[in-house]
Amino acid sequence: MTDEVNREVLRAVIADDQALVRTGFGMILAADGIEVTAEAADGAEAVAAVRRTRPDVVLMDIRMPGMDGIEATRRILDDDTAGEVRVIILTTYDLDHYVYAALTAGASGFLLKDVTPEHLVAAVRLVRSGDALLAPTITRRLIERFAHREEAVPSASSRRDLSGLTPRELEVLRLLATGLSNAELAERLFLSPTTVKTHIGRILSKLELRDRVQAVVLAYESGLITPGATGDGDS
Repeated sequence: MTDEVNREVLRAVIADDQALVRTGFGMILAADGIEVTAEAADGAEAVAAVRRTRPDVVLMDIRMPGMDGIEATRRILDDDTAGEVRVIILTTYDLDHYVYAALTAGASGFLLKDVTPEHLVAAVRLVRSGDALLAPTITRRLIERFAHREEAVPSASSRRDLSGLTPRELEVLRLLATGLSNAELAERLFLSPTTVKTHIGRILSKLELRDRVQAVVLAYESGLITPGATGDGDS
């Protein structure tokens, strides 16, 4: 009974140009008590559905006719009336060519379309709780993309954004940006996982970031860590 009381009823929008994908994902979510407030076949429909139904999470396909998932994600997350909605990118390929752009637009992570039902449900609940759906291996591959961005020069404004962090928080952010998981951070810094999570929460709050994905991006764009760094000897 307690578990039922504590399980928040989540609301989701599914955006994909394939009706079978929308139907299948919708059935999986509904079976776990997650309400599907709307379905969308393209980005424009997704933006309208979010404005109309104000869901907690959007499952967003990247490649759709008309407005794609990247632009739709950007518009949804830039809309002050959308609330605290989170976007999970759906892709057919492991680290699709467009995933980096979608994450930079503010998405909280991504899933492959062949995800298991259990993983899909867990992902929606995880992202809604404020965590990012981004495995350390994926973070490392995002870092590789930064390594090829010669224009990634830190700006004065982005450096000022980090001025409110303590030395320990800067250290945690630097290591986080190298792709370390919470457990790896705890081991590296001789801290408990709970303490590491607290530090990350404070970092996100101070920098007004949605999740650790945005923290990784900011760490590179601010020059806190340089492309190619591994975290060994950098702190």
